[in-house]
Amino acid sequence: MKYYIGRSFSLLMAILLMSCGGNSKSQNNKTETVPTETGSLPNPETSNPNSPEYKPVFSGQTRIQGVKTASPSKVEVINTNLGKPWGITNLSDGRFLITEKSGFMNIVSADGKTITKIEGFPKVDARGQGGLLDVALDPDFKNNRMIFWSFSEPVSGGNHTAVAKGKLSADEKKIENPTVIFRATPSYDGRLHYGSRLVFDHDGNLFVSTGERSDLKTRPFAQKQDSYLGKVLKITKDGKPAPGNQTVSGWKPEIFSTGHRNPQGLAMDEKGQLWEAEMGPKGGDELNLIQPGKNYGWGDVTYGIEYSGKKINNGTTQKTGTEQPVYYWDPSISMSGMDFYTGTISEWKNNLFLGCLSGQKIIRLIIKNNKVVGEEWLLEDQNDRIRDILNGQDGNLYAVSDSGKLYKISAK
Repeated sequence: MKYYIGRSFSLLMAILLMSCGGNSKSQNNKTETVPTETGSLPNPETSNPNSPEYKPVFSGQTRIQGVKTASPSKVEVINTNLGKPWGITNLSDGRFLITEKSGFMNIVSADGKTITKIEGFPKVDARGQGGLLDVALDPDFKNNRMIFWSFSEPVSGGNHTAVAKGKLSADEKKIENPTVIFRATPSYDGRLHYGSRLVFDHDGNLFVSTGERSDLKTRPFAQKQDSYLGKVLKITKDGKPAPGNQTVSGWKPEIFSTGHRNPQGLAMDEKGQLWEAEMGPKGGDELNLIQPGKNYGWGDVTYGIEYSGKKINNGTTQKTGTEQPVYYWDPSISMSGMDFYTGTISEWKNNLFLGCLSGQKIIRLIIKNNKVVGEEWLLEDQNDRIRDILNGQDGNLYAVSDSGKLYKISAK
């Protein structure tokens, strides 16, 4: 299955003229050729915000100008049998390592045609949003064959986000000596908001995101620094506090940043900066530039509201001592995994691509000087929940979806 991005300029102009008459959102998101530097397109979101009275702190913090990819590209579905994938990464030879929520991983060939199952992982609690979640290769994987993963670990009375590591066997069919290196306590008897993204930094330390477990009972833990819920953590390969972590009075030493809701997106840019995406409640989904020792506000500050429509903390959208999101969405688009692109489509270089669940698309963001300056929506016609994004080592962009598909986006 494939489709192509890029059409004639004359067709584009006709569609742009029609859009002035109030076309629907689907028409605004057709893949027409438009020079991104013109800045003449509206933001692709056409729905009304849930909270129109909430105003951004600075221009461009939400609903920035729209852009359209000018370079011809194609989208292919190269596998449709991945079950319930959650995380994807590259092996050194171009194959993919993809987690399956029920408790195992698959190695998928570069062309998507061959799947090999890896077993031997610790038991997971796969109810709700839980299961075997993200995956990251040890930076020295070529020599030690070590794999790291996050999962919802069942314990007496509940579960929690855990991080484990193990060695991929020589025959690539099992994990040897699986060892849990970190547990994001306190445990809780719930099925939601595990966070769970993993990213290695350039020094070989591991960033881990954790959710605040969703319920009103656990929400305050995002602001409790003796808790690992609602945090971005930075640990060593052995699960210890990373050397050089910010020392903040009262904070557990593994905590890098605090005040997060359900951070399912983590990625490092070309400068080595860490970016995070987290789902808001009803509106208020955020993109954050993560700084050590900073508080990102949840559940004191948000641009979203309760699902019931009630305001959160009396409608507080900014507060001294908390960081503003670089960008936010209202209504929600429910972003999950994300990655920065360094591949073969030149106009996409260093752009951020985010997979969206309820939004059922991929969002492309152009970021300059740490500000979002353009937004494009891709793959809307697939009607699929995009769970994770991968900047492939072959120069292409890949994505896995909740329907069990592996997408490949490449230059035409």
